Amino acid sequence: MIFKQATWVKQLKSSLVQTRENLSQSLSGIFNKNAVESVSYDQLRNTLLMADMGPNTTDYLLSVAKKNANNPQQLTQALSDGLFELIYPLEKPLDISGYQPFVIMVVGVNGSGKTTSIGKIAKHFRDQHKTVLLGAADTFRAAAYEQLAKLAQFDDITVVSKPGGDSAAVCYDAIAMACTQQIDVVLIDTAGRLPTQFHLMDEIKKVKRVAQKALPNAPHEVLLILDANTGANSLSQVKLFNEALELTGLVLTKLDGTAKGGIIAAVAQQYAIPLRFVGFGEGIDDLYPFVARDYVDAMFLKDKESHAI
Repeated sequence: MIFKQATWVKQLKSSLVQTRENLSQSLSGIFNKNAVESVSYDQLRNTLLMADMGPNTTDYLLSVAKKNANNPQQLTQALSDGLFELIYPLEKPLDISGYQPFVIMVVGVNGSGKTTSIGKIAKHFRDQHKTVLLGAADTFRAAAYEQLAKLAQFDDITVVSKPGGDSAAVCYDAIAMACTQQIDVVLIDTAGRLPTQFHLMDEIKKVKRVAQKALPNAPHEVLLILDANTGANSLSQVKLFNEALELTGLVLTKLDGTAKGGIIAAVAQQYAIPLRFVGFGEGIDDLYPFVARDYVDAMFLKDKESHAI
């Protein structure tokens, strides 16, 4: 566990290096002989916007910082504290102890890393010695089942599928099998879709209704997978998927790419939906529970040990 925490911090610092360097450069230019340069605040604002913080979050952080900054160190600390206060409410690890099976429905747009994330989440629970079953309810994408089956091979996980069939039926069968076999966790994959495709959103609402018929209170978790590289577009995805499905959690993927990292703050300011996991790369172990302080420290170059429990 200590090794994984150390890897999480290393991955964060590596992924957010460009954002961190841009922030450091902007912060160092704010003060000239201890006098605040207003033009430099404009540069800092642009840097925060370029980091995908969004205009509302950026203005909020700057207002907090200006009230509590008389030198570069205080300004950095004020921004860091302000960001932490925003994103800390999202730090709520996924607790599956209340139900067996615990049913997790996973949704997202095409290409967000949804199926790959399901494999990582399955591995996360198998590492906790939980039994896992996968429902391949993405019945339209030809390679969806094969991708899930390949990921499941890591831990000999059963995959329920019906290629070309009804997604809701796959969901029902997966939950029914899990109940019979006393499985701990059921992960339901769904087809990627844009939230503006209303007929497809109606279909995914049906999958959720069928899950409730298969098992009262299911799904117990509805996870939206967000590609960290989509920036401000993530906000509209959260809004529309939440309106349709009442999201209970988020997973941020592909943070190892060109992502800037600030989208977490933009989401946190508008939605009280926990960020359950953060994913890096394609490796089956490259998924970590979100730790707010580690995330903030990685953005502001604070060389501390992990705060993960």
